Amino acid sequence: MRTFSLLKGLPVFELKTGNKAGDICDLSISGTGKVKGLLLRKGALLKKTYIINIEDVASFGWDGVMIEDSSVLQAMPKQDDYTCETHNRLTGKMIMSQEGERLGLLEDVYFKEELGTIVGYELSDGFFSDVLEGKRVIKTDDPPAIGKDAIIVNVK
Repeated sequence: MRTFSLLKGLPVFELKTGNKAGDICDLSISGTGKVKGLLLRKGALLKKTYIINIEDVASFGWDGVMIEDSSVLQAMPKQDDYTCETHNRLTGKMIMSQEGERLGLLEDVYFKEELGTIVGYELSDGFFSDVLEGKRVIKTDDPPAIGKDAIIVNVK
């Protein structure tokens, strides 16, 4: 299990050549709450964003992500899916339970690397609450309902 915050900024390397393909900058998340791919920033001066499907990742390490070769990189299409921090941003969105309880604001997601399944959400109630009580993590097996104003989850 991995969080987005641990992946962000990790380098992506090609197994065949050992070349660095770029750095992870975000996650692509479907409307059903599944991680579809990793967004990769590549380039020195003018950085371009690419997507790597989660199935095309050879391995997730603590110091880097490995892909077979750069042929798995796809140009960034028009983004209809959600991301953690860029387009259709989920971070900072209100999380509500199906019972109507306000749970907090989304800070991070926990997901299974191999499957791309989101299994938990790290929530914040604000800076002072986080310092005094810490951030909360809620776990869920069911996919969320992602809307414009809130994310609805079934809390165990």
